[in-house]
Amino acid sequence: MKQIFTLALLCMAPLGLLAQQDCGHPQVVTPGTHSVALTAGSQVPSPICTNGTNNTISKGAWFAYTPTALHTTTVSTAASMFDTRVHIYSGTCGTLSCVGGDDDGGPAYTSIATFMAQANVTYYIVFDNNWEGTGEYSDNFSFTLTEAEFIAPAFTQQSVNINGITNCVVDMNGDYLDDIIGVDNGVVHILYQAANGSGFTPANLTSPNTMNMPYWSIAAGDYNKDGFNDLLYGSGGGGTVMLSNSTGTAFDAKLDTPESFLAQRTNFVDIDNDGNLDAFICDDNAANVYFLNTGNGGGSFKRSGINGAPDLGVYFSGGNYASLWTDYDNDGDIDLFIAKCRGANNDAAKDELHRNNGDGTFTNVAQELGFADFHQAWSSAWGDFDNDGYMDVLVGSNAGLDGSLFTQKLMKNNGDGTFTNITTGSGLDTFTGTSRDYVTHDFNNDGFLDILGGGHYILYNNGDMTFNIVNVAPGTGPVGDLNNDGFLDIQNGTTLHLGYDNGNNWLKIHLKGVQSNSNGIGARVEVYTSPDHKMIREIRSGDGFEYMGSLNAHFGLGTHETIEKVVVRWPSGTVDVIENAVINQSLLVAEGAFPLSVGEAGRELFSLYPNPAKDVLNISGDNLDIVKANIYDLTGRLVKTADVNDATVPVQQLAKGTYIIILNDKSGKQHTAKFIKE
Repeated sequence: MKQIFTLALLCMAPLGLLAQQDCGHPQVVTPGTHSVALTAGSQVPSPICTNGTNNTISKGAWFAYTPTALHTTTVSTAASMFDTRVHIYSGTCGTLSCVGGDDDGGPAYTSIATFMAQANVTYYIVFDNNWEGTGEYSDNFSFTLTEAEFIAPAFTQQSVNINGITNCVVDMNGDYLDDIIGVDNGVVHILYQAANGSGFTPANLTSPNTMNMPYWSIAAGDYNKDGFNDLLYGSGGGGTVMLSNSTGTAFDAKLDTPESFLAQRTNFVDIDNDGNLDAFICDDNAANVYFLNTGNGGGSFKRSGINGAPDLGVYFSGGNYASLWTDYDNDGDIDLFIAKCRGANNDAAKDELHRNNGDGTFTNVAQELGFADFHQAWSSAWGDFDNDGYMDVLVGSNAGLDGSLFTQKLMKNNGDGTFTNITTGSGLDTFTGTSRDYVTHDFNNDGFLDILGGGHYILYNNGDMTFNIVNVAPGTGPVGDLNNDGFLDIQNGTTLHLGYDNGNNWLKIHLKGVQSNSNGIGARVEVYTSPDHKMIREIRSGDGFEYMGSLNAHFGLGTHETIEKVVVRWPSGTVDVIENAVINQSLLVAEGAFPLSVGEAGRELFSLYPNPAKDVLNISGDNLDIVKANIYDLTGRLVKTADVNDATVPVQQLAKGTYIIILNDKSGKQHTAKFIKE
């Protein structure tokens, strides 16, 4: 027996020696404390699952953990008091992917990594010698593995390798999937997203050198209308439009601003609504500037208010920080809000709201609408926070002057061209977080727009113009769907914060403009889950102060399982209506492919007379208070917009034919009917 026992020990010895050495021979662990031994000849962990410094590593210690139920699992070396680094993988040896990791997250440079561990899935817990020879390092230490009841995180982390200035997430190859962009002088680095959400394919696209790197802001859009997005850089010395070639494989031309100035927020937007994007740039020290697109990638440089250029922010000492283009008054044309900042009691700090008059001119209406104060804002978040069909706004706070101006400012759109300050009682009146960037998206897909801003916070919308303030890991950054799962993600440099799938439904809408600009920038997208429940989004190039996020329209649907219709109102005036869209899918809408039809009309309990009409159309109905009328021909093109007085609409200038009229009442509801012009 003694000989047999000795033989058994000899047979087991190689297994004991190999434990922890490599992925193929990990030490199996369960909750508890375990010893780590980093030895020469062991397998080096790859990929790296942490941010920060990467020194030369030559050792790894490998452990395998397979939970029997769903847990929130934590790996900690805090008790060891040694300088450690840990990576958490899933997958199989040779095809490992990061699910977590940490370097210096615990006291005294120790590691603490927490991750969602699914039942019967094997996770590899791997340590390395990244800090050998520095500080409190040892090849031998211990770690503790603990399991807790799973609580769904708002986000999970994933690391990516991307160089350059990383402040842009947008589709760069025409597949409508959000890609990750990093900008260096002479090259644009891109991580192209895989359609199945499995990862990214890197590429380096050459570009002309420029003095204007996007240190202050970046925007994206198809300026030269070749099907691939171009980039607009805002720098301390001016701005540059970087133009793609016709295959999207390089940037081969550029437009540099002819003057040097401190460029802040940049936007692509069709200012003159000719179907081509223009390039707008805030000037911190003078009137704002823009390139008016002359077609084929050309541009005529304009400074606001000079030589007949419209007033798009002309205050002589600037103060222009973040421009955002939105249709605040629902009249079908794009208006401009400028969040400003210049210090106490300086008129350059007064925010501006420029109403589009529909004739190529703009009027600053900030004073009468309650925006022109000394609030120190670097950006604003415009969205329909209460789903009433009108754009509300949170004017962010980057600094405080006194108690009344330190907080954010929440303004409710009353639907009649005015706003009411409802900050008090909203939850934002006691919130003192500050930051440059504020953007609004539905991060938990419950059907209400949330706000990212104020530092490491998300302001979760309760749907009644109140917000819960939640401290979360991600700071501000570009927002998009970076794993194509219908939940929005946030990029912070080389770290992605991926939105957690909480079971809520969603819809993504991709736009392809034809008569309008290619991206549909400036379009209004409406999703109806019932006749009385509508959500709206606008397609914008450049939200917040610095970043560029997705050009796709994203809607959280909560528990709604059906969509009655989707309506897209294009800058050209064309309206597309898509019936019974499928939830949890992406919908591509080409301009004019789903024209507003006669079948959409005639559903409301009101009447028009005379019908056919010659000069005037009268509106009759119970409890209707109509304030505006939009008239479309049967191709879906907007042919007339009119304010409604005394329940009449003049139609004498229309050509003979059949039309659809959409009437807007004071509550924001729309009423649709068909009429004939004789």
